[in-house]
Amino acid sequence: MNLEELIKNSETRIFKAIFPNTTNHYDTLFGGTAMQWMDEVAFITATRFSRKKCVTVCSDRIDFKKPIPSGTIVELVGKVTKIGTTSVVVRVDIYVEDMYSAHREKAISGEFTFVAIDEHKNPIKILP
Repeated sequence: MNLEELIKNSETRIFKAIFPNTTNHYDTLFGGTAMQWMDEVAFITATRFSRKKCVTVCSDRIDFKKPIPSGTIVELVGKVTKIGTTSVVVRVDIYVEDMYSAHREKAISGEFTFVAIDEHKNPIKILP
Protein backbone atom coordinates (compact mmCIF):
# COMPACT_ATOMS: atom_id res chain seq x y z
CA MET A 1 0.00 0.00 0.00
CA ASN A 2 1.40 3.41 -0.91
CA LEU A 3 1.47 6.46 1.38
CA GLU A 4 -1.60 8.08 -0.19
CA GLU A 5 -3.63 4.91 0.40
CA LEU A 6 -2.37 4.64 4.00
CA ILE A 7 -3.50 8.19 4.69
CA LYS A 8 -6.88 7.64 3.04
CA ASN A 9 -7.50 4.32 4.81
CA SER A 10 -6.62 5.75 8.22
CA GLU A 11 -9.22 8.53 8.07
CA THR A 12 -11.51 8.09 11.07
CA ARG A 13 -15.12 9.26 11.47
CA ILE A 14 -17.15 8.98 14.65
CA PHE A 15 -20.65 10.32 15.29
CA LYS A 16 -22.08 11.28 18.66
CA ALA A 17 -25.37 12.71 19.89
CA ILE A 18 -25.09 15.63 22.30
CA PHE A 19 -27.08 14.85 25.43
CA PRO A 20 -27.48 16.98 28.59
CA ASN A 21 -24.92 14.90 30.54
CA THR A 22 -22.14 16.27 28.24
CA THR A 23 -23.19 19.92 28.39
CA ASN A 24 -22.46 22.86 30.66
CA HIS A 25 -24.80 25.38 32.27
CA TYR A 26 -25.13 27.14 28.88
CA ASP A 27 -26.54 23.87 27.45
CA THR A 28 -23.54 23.50 25.11
CA LEU A 29 -20.91 20.78 24.91
CA PHE A 30 -18.15 21.01 27.53
CA GLY A 31 -14.87 22.06 25.87
CA GLY A 32 -12.99 19.38 27.81
CA THR A 33 -15.35 16.68 26.57
CA ALA A 34 -14.81 17.84 22.97
CA MET A 35 -11.03 17.74 23.49
CA GLN A 36 -11.20 14.22 24.96
CA TRP A 37 -13.22 13.00 21.97
CA MET A 38 -10.79 14.70 19.58
CA ASP A 39 -7.76 13.07 21.22
CA GLU A 40 -9.48 9.68 20.99
CA VAL A 41 -10.25 10.11 17.27
CA ALA A 42 -6.69 11.34 16.66
CA PHE A 43 -5.30 8.30 18.51
CA ILE A 44 -7.41 5.91 16.43
CA THR A 45 -6.32 7.68 13.23
CA ALA A 46 -2.61 7.57 14.16
CA THR A 47 -2.87 3.90 15.14
CA ARG A 48 -4.72 2.94 11.96
CA PHE A 49 -2.08 4.80 9.94
CA SER A 50 1.00 3.31 11.60
CA ARG A 51 -0.33 0.07 13.12
CA LYS A 52 2.07 0.77 16.01
CA LYS A 53 1.70 1.81 19.63
CA CYS A 54 1.26 5.59 19.60
CA VAL A 55 1.08 8.20 22.34
CA THR A 56 -0.07 11.81 22.28
CA VAL A 57 2.84 14.22 22.66
CA CYS A 58 1.13 17.48 21.70
CA SER A 59 -2.22 19.06 21.05
CA ASP A 60 -1.94 22.26 19.12
CA ARG A 61 -4.31 25.17 18.67
CA ILE A 62 -7.78 23.90 19.23
CA ASP A 63 -10.19 26.45 17.80
CA PHE A 64 -13.74 26.54 19.16
CA LYS A 65 -15.57 28.39 16.37
CA LYS A 66 -19.20 27.50 17.15
CA PRO A 67 -20.93 26.31 20.31
CA ILE A 68 -22.36 22.78 20.10
CA PRO A 69 -25.82 22.76 21.67
CA SER A 70 -27.55 19.88 23.41
CA GLY A 71 -29.84 17.99 21.04
CA THR A 72 -27.51 18.07 18.05
CA ILE A 73 -25.34 15.47 16.32
CA VAL A 74 -21.59 15.83 15.86
CA GLU A 75 -19.20 14.11 13.49
CA LEU A 76 -15.52 13.95 14.42
CA VAL A 77 -13.18 13.48 11.44
CA GLY A 78 -9.51 12.59 11.92
CA LYS A 79 -7.02 12.88 9.05
CA VAL A 80 -3.24 12.50 8.88
CA THR A 81 -1.73 15.82 7.78
CA LYS A 82 2.02 15.42 8.39
CA ILE A 83 4.41 12.50 8.75
CA GLY A 84 7.77 12.69 10.49
CA THR A 85 10.36 10.03 11.23
CA THR A 86 8.81 8.94 14.53
CA SER A 87 5.72 11.12 14.61
CA VAL A 88 2.48 11.82 12.81
CA VAL A 89 0.20 14.86 13.00
CA VAL A 90 -3.55 14.30 12.89
CA ARG A 91 -6.08 17.06 12.29
CA VAL A 92 -9.48 16.57 13.89
CA ASP A 93 -12.51 18.57 12.86
CA ILE A 94 -15.85 18.45 14.64
CA TYR A 95 -18.93 19.22 12.56
CA VAL A 96 -22.25 19.98 14.24
CA GLU A 97 -25.55 19.26 12.55
CA ASP A 98 -29.17 19.74 13.51
CA MET A 99 -30.99 16.49 14.17
CA TYR A 100 -34.04 17.46 12.14
CA SER A 101 -32.58 19.42 9.21
CA ALA A 102 -29.65 19.17 6.82
CA HIS A 103 -27.84 22.18 8.34
CA ARG A 104 -24.23 21.32 9.15
CA GLU A 105 -21.15 23.42 9.94
CA LYS A 106 -17.63 23.07 11.31
CA ALA A 107 -17.55 23.87 15.01
CA ILE A 108 -14.10 22.86 16.34
CA SER A 109 -10.69 22.10 14.78
CA GLY A 110 -7.39 21.02 16.26
CA GLU A 111 -4.17 19.15 15.63
CA PHE A 112 -2.61 16.35 17.65
CA THR A 113 0.92 14.95 17.35
CA PHE A 114 1.60 11.30 18.12
CA VAL A 115 4.87 9.40 18.45
CA ALA A 116 5.21 5.68 17.77
CA ILE A 117 6.89 3.81 20.65
CA ASP A 118 8.45 0.41 21.28
CA GLU A 119 7.93 -1.89 24.28
CA HIS A 120 10.34 0.29 26.33
CA LYS A 121 8.42 3.46 25.45
CA ASN A 122 11.23 4.71 23.21
CA PRO A 123 10.37 6.46 19.91
CA ILE A 124 10.53 4.28 16.82
CA LYS A 125 9.96 4.93 13.12
CA ILE A 126 6.31 5.67 12.39
CA LEU A 127 6.58 3.80 9.07
CA PRO A 128 8.71 0.76 8.23
